[in-house]
Amino acid sequence: MRHLVTYRFIDEVSKVGSIRKAAETLNITPSALNRRIQAFEEELGAQVFERLPRGVRLNTVGELLIHHIRSQISDLDRLKSRIADLEGVRRGHVSIACSQALLPYFLPRQIAAYRRAHPAVTFSVLPRDRAAAEQELTSYRCDLALVFEPVRLAEFQTLAVVRQAVHAVMAPTHPLAGRETLRLRDVQRYPLCLPTVPYGVRQLLEQAAARRGESLTPTLESDSFEFLRHYAANEAVLAFQIPIGLQPPVHAGDLLSAPVDARDVPAGVLLLGQLRHRALPVASARFADQLVTELQRSFDVA
Repeated sequence: MRHLVTYRFIDEVSKVGSIRKAAETLNITPSALNRRIQAFEEELGAQVFERLPRGVRLNTVGELLIHHIRSQISDLDRLKSRIADLEGVRRGHVSIACSQALLPYFLPRQIAAYRRAHPAVTFSVLPRDRAAAEQELTSYRCDLALVFEPVRLAEFQTLAVVRQAVHAVMAPTHPLAGRETLRLRDVQRYPLCLPTVPYGVRQLLEQAAARRGESLTPTLESDSFEFLRHYAANEAVLAFQIPIGLQPPVHAGDLLSAPVDARDVPAGVLLLGQLRHRALPVASARFADQLVTELQRSFDVA
């Protein structure tokens, strides 16, 4: 416990890569912060940062230390959450890394519902692609990950799996508007707005095209699904999204959507997970239970 404040200081410096910038966030002078770190390094018997001309970065010892630090901070947060439960007050902080599809509708509603019952709980929501979301778990920056078509690291413990078909999103004036389902050959006749390669939707579409001996040539690429969706309202193009990212019913403002036929593009999976063998803080564990219940109620369980 006596090193906890220093642990938090080192963690912040490692995140921003600068003692000066970290000192501003931590409300401490850079010289005092540097002395604190140097005293810790002297007690540890090894340096944890490489001092660079324009900042610092963790060395090999520091990489080992930061994993220990984040594990210790996580364990203490879980203890505080359990103590709060004993006192009859649900407190704590929930951090979740998620695919962009969860941002417009699903997570805002779920967080608001949870906070109505437990207003003392705070949240962090970090949009991440499927690989980055899992990295947030292994670094202890997030408690939960809710991602589409994850890479599925060995450290990922799955809590819920639901199927999600790929939907084409278009303006009401688009020639394909009004169809109940779309074949891939029809979709490929029109300009495509695609997410960048790291995203699961792009991977499913690329794999489907490859099975036909073809490739996709997007008219426009972006790592923002929100931008792609809004762009589809301005030109006769097709953007793509999964159902959890679409406002029900099919209408989403001035846009329409239709699923791409599963014979061409099989449904992907949306996974809720945590770091394997990690005991979550009470608030995060209870929020995960709520998400599992809602996902199973609203979508096709894989």
